[in-house]
Amino acid sequence: MDKETRLVDERRASIQDHEILGDKFNTSHEEATHLGELTPEELVLEKQLRRKIDLAIMPMVVLVYLMNYIDRNNYAAARLQGLEEDLNLTPQQYQTGLSILFVGYIIMQVPSNLVLNYIGKPSWYLGFFTIAWGSVSALTCLVTNFGQIVACRFILGMVEAPFFPGVLFYLSKWYTKKELNLRMSIFYSGSLISGAFGSLIAAGILNGLGHRHGLSPWQWLYIIEGAITVFVGILVCFILPDFPQTWKGLTPELRAVANRRLAIEAAEADVDEAGGMSQLKGFKLAMKDPNTHLLAIAYLCTTGAAGFQNFFPTLTATLGYTRTVSLLLCAPPYIFVTFWALAHSWFSDRVGNRFWFFIYPIPVVCIGMAVFMGTDNFGAKYFSLFLMVIIFSMNGTTYAWIANAIPRPPAKRAAAFAFINSIGNSASIWTPFTYRAVDRPHYRLALGINIGLMIVATICGVTLRFILTNRNRRLERLENEDVALSEKDLAKLRKTAEVEGIDIATARRMQKGYRYMI
Repeated sequence: MDKETRLVDERRASIQDHEILGDKFNTSHEEATHLGELTPEELVLEKQLRRKIDLAIMPMVVLVYLMNYIDRNNYAAARLQGLEEDLNLTPQQYQTGLSILFVGYIIMQVPSNLVLNYIGKPSWYLGFFTIAWGSVSALTCLVTNFGQIVACRFILGMVEAPFFPGVLFYLSKWYTKKELNLRMSIFYSGSLISGAFGSLIAAGILNGLGHRHGLSPWQWLYIIEGAITVFVGILVCFILPDFPQTWKGLTPELRAVANRRLAIEAAEADVDEAGGMSQLKGFKLAMKDPNTHLLAIAYLCTTGAAGFQNFFPTLTATLGYTRTVSLLLCAPPYIFVTFWALAHSWFSDRVGNRFWFFIYPIPVVCIGMAVFMGTDNFGAKYFSLFLMVIIFSMNGTTYAWIANAIPRPPAKRAAAFAFINSIGNSASIWTPFTYRAVDRPHYRLALGINIGLMIVATICGVTLRFILTNRNRRLERLENEDVALSEKDLAKLRKTAEVEGIDIATARRMQKGYRYMI
């Protein structure tokens, strides 16, 4: 009798759900479509607005990201300029100094974004921390032993941490989601360009300022690059606009369009429930979604395999040339991959695919690592570095895939981003210890581990594709109003409605026309 009663109740709920969907769906969708459009005049102004925003924001954030990576990775260049000898560091101590930065970096990322959101002044907040890490970098020239270099590296990680997640938050306040992916790829190019410029600056310092005024080349490296970063941070404070409604560089008409287009997107998008527990609930939802864990493992694997960037001058030094030439040899592979990554991201958006653009670099990178491990020929070994750096094109694809595979609610998506980024960067804590001095010149242990990480990333990508394909099939059933929904489909709709605090009709409307990008 209890079973029959339960079946009757479930059937009644199913009929009610279908009636709600039939009565409310079309009207609500038409209203949302009507409200979610810019007028032809506003569309013309939007193009002008986008160009103005691009010119005011993108060059500055790319420049700061370039300095961010230069200051983070000058430790590797300093190794070729006498850092280890002057501080009497053992190989293990050098590796500890390299990895400790990422401990501070991971600790500070999530708290920093909460503070940034509270303060509401991105220009001063980001500018302050840019000045802070530039100052720490410059003062690193004063260290004299292992304990001091470890302390400086740890503090550098803490003050660098606010920048990357802070810029993610900042850009989302200016660009729509359709515009954001390309801007993120342009933004990420700053880290790639830094690999070239950082090594060129280091080579110039080594050649021109070596042991001038009683300072070692590595000390000049920290002083000059740190001073440049401090200057850039000051520019950020006074040049970078905060938000559209406060930027005096916009006319009233452009400011109105800037606010309206983001308001339209917010109206079309889902919103978090009210109350202070939404972030905690979002974190719990993210932890229950297998996509979060698959992407976290995949990102950890790609970040771990890309750890050779912290030893790039060391790798080029195995080619048999002087220290200055070894630093110069770092530049061409990074210049090459900068253009490759931008084209990679553009084609990924153009084709509307994430999976294949995540997968194809993996065998290319593995071949490059295998060649480096197996040959001493200069041409083959140097060419292998060009293959290895293609791994950096995967980062933009991974971040875009995160946003698409975990679309709602926003609290869940935000928690997933923070979790995935933290897990991924944790690989940088232990990977330095795999590049052992005894493995020179082929570093077979480290590169062999990297190939294994790439295989695991492939498995994660294939599994995620399978999950998203199944979810898209369910979305197709929900969209087809001629098809009776199964009890399983209705149960999922009810769960979505309950999680997001909406009725079942709205839950179905939110998913109409949406597909996970695979």
